[in-house]
Amino acid sequence: MISVGFKTDKGNMRSGNEDSLFVMPEQQLYIVADGVGGHNSGELASRMAVGYIAQYVSLHPISAITSKRDLRKYFLECIQGANELIYSKSLEEECNNGMATTTVLCYLDAEDCYVVNVGDSRAYLIREGVMRQLTEDHTLVQDMLRSGLLTKEEAQTHPDRNMITRAIGGESAIEPDFYRFETCPGDVILLCTDGLYGEVPADRILELAADTFSMHKLAKALVDEANQAGGKDNISVVCIRIGG
Repeated sequence: MISVGFKTDKGNMRSGNEDSLFVMPEQQLYIVADGVGGHNSGELASRMAVGYIAQYVSLHPISAITSKRDLRKYFLECIQGANELIYSKSLEEECNNGMATTTVLCYLDAEDCYVVNVGDSRAYLIREGVMRQLTEDHTLVQDMLRSGLLTKEEAQTHPDRNMITRAIGGESAIEPDFYRFETCPGDVILLCTDGLYGEVPADRILELAADTFSMHKLAKALVDEANQAGGKDNISVVCIRIGG
């Protein structure tokens, strides 16, 4: 039995919400996106991404995929399709130039969990009191960390820490990251935008998850916590508990 909660909020500082999320319980697919771009194009990009992915899955049922290799290809083609749609849209009108979106999605198949991401929206796994980041940010600071040019402490305050190096719609082609792991009863999988993890430290997220069994209440508690910490950005979260 899978239980799910989700919430999105514009935060305290933004006039609009450029985040989007979509849950498809029957297909066990969950999506979070964070749009970037001027005017309202960031909001448009994130809505286009989750809408395209949801439509793709509806028209091409995942249940028809029989091998892990084919499943990887399935999601790569899905993300590339969303990328082409948003990239083309960004070229059509000047006001949409440069629009793009991060995206992280989770697909559950029996005891397996598949995570696909582009950008700096994240997936976390909470298991037996430990929280682990499943995805790796596609940001300038993460590249510098990987190269040894920054320490983790320096990265937390670097002025370019929000500069994304990879996003859906940013270029004509995209290469998402693809992860797979086996789930265990009691696992909590958390999908979120940087409006959450940029405001709420990992130990506080873990504390709230330990104190809250309901995924709907956890999603609300996390968003409330981010707003209380400042709410400088839009905040979106999907919380998924594996039954057992």
